[in-house]
Amino acid sequence: MRLFQGAIAFLLLTGILIATGVYQYAQYKHQSIRVTQPQLIKINSGQSAAGVIKQLVTQDVIKKSLWSKVLFRLEPKFAKLKSGTYELLPGMRLSDVLRMMRKGDEKLFSITLVEGLRWRDWYAQIINTPNILSGEFDEQQLLKELSISSGSLEGWLMPDTYWFHDGYSVKQLVEVAYQAMQDYLAEQWPSRDQGLPYTSQYEALIMASIIEKETAVAQERAHIAGVFVNRLNNHMRLQTDPTVIYGLGDQFDGDIKRADLRRLTPYNTYRINGLPPTPIAMSGKAAIDAALHPATTDDLYFVAKGDGSHHFSASLQEHNQAVKRYQLNQSGQ
Repeated sequence: MRLFQGAIAFLLLTGILIATGVYQYAQYKHQSIRVTQPQLIKINSGQSAAGVIKQLVTQDVIKKSLWSKVLFRLEPKFAKLKSGTYELLPGMRLSDVLRMMRKGDEKLFSITLVEGLRWRDWYAQIINTPNILSGEFDEQQLLKELSISSGSLEGWLMPDTYWFHDGYSVKQLVEVAYQAMQDYLAEQWPSRDQGLPYTSQYEALIMASIIEKETAVAQERAHIAGVFVNRLNNHMRLQTDPTVIYGLGDQFDGDIKRADLRRLTPYNTYRINGLPPTPIAMSGKAAIDAALHPATTDDLYFVAKGDGSHHFSASLQEHNQAVKRYQLNQSGQ
C-alpha cells in the first residue's frame, strides 16, 4: 500500500514538474520583447540560432534564461534562421521574432526617385540613401551590359518609389528602374500616335524629358508636346531653354543669358535642328504618354505666364505680344 501511494506521489510530482516546465517554456517562448520603438537587428550570414538568441540578450531585447539552451532542441524548426536585417516592433513576442527570421521577412526600405531630375541628381541621392551599398559603381560597364550606346543612364530609368532590402547595391536598383522603363516603353510604344517626328523609343524619351522640364502642370503636357511636334514637323528649331541649360552643365549659374542662347552645344536647340542627342532628365509616365499622344493643335509657341502655366500661340505675332505681356524683356519660347 505504501509502495502504491509512493508511486502515486511520484507520478503527481513528475506531472507537476512537467507542467511547470511546459508553462515556463511557453512563458519564455512567448515573452514580449523589450522594445518601446521600432528597432533593427542584423543577422549575419552563417550566424547560428544560438548566436541570434545571445545577440537578443546582449541587446536587452529578451531576458537571459536557461530555456534558451533547449529552445532549438525542442523546436528545431526555429534553428534555421535566415540572415538579413529585421525590424523589431513593440508588442512582438520572441516566437514572432523567430518566426519572422525563419521566413526571412526582412525589413524593406524605400527610395523615391522623382521625375524631372537628372541622372547625376539621382545618383547623389542613391549613394546617400541609408541601407544602400554606396561602393564603387561602374556606370560605363553597366551601359555595356545593358547595350546602351548613349554613354549615360540619363532618361533610361523610371521614376518611382522602389523598395529594397538592407545591403541593396546601386547596380541592383538601377537595373530594376531600367527594366521598369523598358517594360513601360514596350507596352506604350506600339499604340503611339501616327505621324510623330521621332522613330525610336529613345527619341520619344528625349521628347518626354523636354516636356517634363517645360511644365509641371499635368493638363499642359500634351499641349506642350503638340507644340514641339508641330515645330519639328515644320522643320522649326525647338528653341527650348531647358535643353540649353542642360548643355551648359556646371557653367549654368541659375540665370540663362542671351550669350547662353548663342553658345553652340549639342543641346542648344536654338542652334541645332531636331532633338538633342540624349534626354535631359528622367521622364515619368505622364510625360512619356504626352510624347506618344500629343494634343492636336495649331500652336507653334508658348511662353510662361509666371504662375506655372503657359500661354500658347499659333502665330509669331501673337507669341510676341504674349512675351511682352508675361515676360517683359525676357526671352520666351
